[in-house]
Amino acid sequence: MTEQIKHPFRAYRVHREDKTVAGRLEDITLADLNEGDVVIRARYSSVNYKDALAATGAGRIMRRFPLVGGIDVAGEVASSEDDRYKPGDPVLVTGCGLGEDYDGGYSEYVRVRGDWVIPIPEGIDAFKAMCLGTAGFTAGLAVVKLELNGLSPDKGRVVVTGASGGVGSLAVNMLSGLGYQVAAVTGKADAEGFLRDLGASEVLLRSDLDLGSRPLEKAEWAGAVDNLGGETLTWLTRTMDWWGSIASIGLAESHELNTTVMPFILRGVNLLGINSVATPRPARLKVWERLATDLMPTRLDLIGTRTVPLSGLGEVFHGYLEGKVKGRTVVDIYD
Repeated sequence: MTEQIKHPFRAYRVHREDKTVAGRLEDITLADLNEGDVVIRARYSSVNYKDALAATGAGRIMRRFPLVGGIDVAGEVASSEDDRYKPGDPVLVTGCGLGEDYDGGYSEYVRVRGDWVIPIPEGIDAFKAMCLGTAGFTAGLAVVKLELNGLSPDKGRVVVTGASGGVGSLAVNMLSGLGYQVAAVTGKADAEGFLRDLGASEVLLRSDLDLGSRPLEKAEWAGAVDNLGGETLTWLTRTMDWWGSIASIGLAESHELNTTVMPFILRGVNLLGINSVATPRPARLKVWERLATDLMPTRLDLIGTRTVPLSGLGEVFHGYLEGKVKGRTVVDIYD
């Protein structure tokens, strides 16, 4: 039976007032949300670095105001004008412009386009889906693209930078679960135990890395998942092995890349861009099916152990901006 939503409900909405961006919990109605043909009764969302940038104004993420934050949501269909979905179906949405162009997942009800909606695969519930969220989807997409470009466990070591963050920690655990020898690079000296518990065979402190200066340094890595950009990504291009691939995911260090063409034309290195927002639906469905099977992290209990109530969202964002957060944070919409 289709749920009729006529009453006000809670949402964490971000406003821009006098050039200041700030979010607050408030009561809104369905009429306050952007148009869409599927209404989701949200159960959980998550906190990502992009959410922290958006909600605090530290990054120019949101393209209109006011806007409900949250780039992820999982719950069940409340109502649908799209024949592919019926009330009660367990579903999720990650990316697709939520929390950027469109009202996002920090709301008791979320209205979206049917093409964005992904049925939650068997073996995953709404909570586990948000332990993964955009971070898990991004890590999974990176692994899939690396495999499509020839990476396999027998090729050699794989390095993950920004390894203690959401995407990084999930990537470490996924790759380890697939049988890869994983080197984890982190800026947090206290994260070694956490990363080894996730399956890292070696942990490297970013401050101890010798980034080198030559166009090509000693070949070390068969593959890489990079969350940092900047000089760390430059170092990866110099140290990739023959035919190695780098999945470029983030820019936590810098958006700049200063390298040469030599790694690409002399060692055949591939630089793979990972965009989790605009991933075509067929690929999105395939990655989520993998996340429910062989890419399911074996230590999701360790990675996604923090839960924050919707009413406590404003207290968690600065920890992300200051680089103090390890793993994932799930938002309980009905706290």
